[in-house]
Amino acid sequence: MSRALLGLAGWSGSGKTTLLDRLIPALTARGLRVATLKHAHHDFDTDRPGKDSWRHRRAGAREVMVSSANRWALVHELAGDAEPGFEDLLARMSPADLVLVEGFKRAPIPKLEIYRAELGKPLMARDDANIIAIVTAPPLGGTGLPQFAPDDIDGIAEFAAALARRAATA
Repeated sequence: MSRALLGLAGWSGSGKTTLLDRLIPALTARGLRVATLKHAHHDFDTDRPGKDSWRHRRAGAREVMVSSANRWALVHELAGDAEPGFEDLLARMSPADLVLVEGFKRAPIPKLEIYRAELGKPLMARDDANIIAIVTAPPLGGTGLPQFAPDDIDGIAEFAAALARRAATA
């Protein structure tokens, strides 16, 4: 199955997660199957201490799968192995029309840059040819890229949906 990839690039505090929270429902309302892939730069845990699955991992299980009538999750402990690469992680994901990617800045995929001038950071689009549009307000001059206001969720969703449609017919 073809799937489109769309990264969200931006400096910390630019609003990437807030945009995702609003964009995902707009995309699913358009009938798209959406998945997300998020890279965390710190130790994270999907489990709570004391729960059975946490205890299984602490006891040494390399993988723990938890399932219920509402969801399932698979946690894989690296236990000293190298972190899987971007392509390896994508290969483990279930089919989706669009995978929204946050945190893999160097991945060679189409990206939206979420830019806030008040952060005082440079525009990433100047150095990253994979950035295909910018989410910012007010609009920036001289980029040559499509731009969307942060509250233009319908416009951003339609832009992302068009990317997914092109991937489906490729």
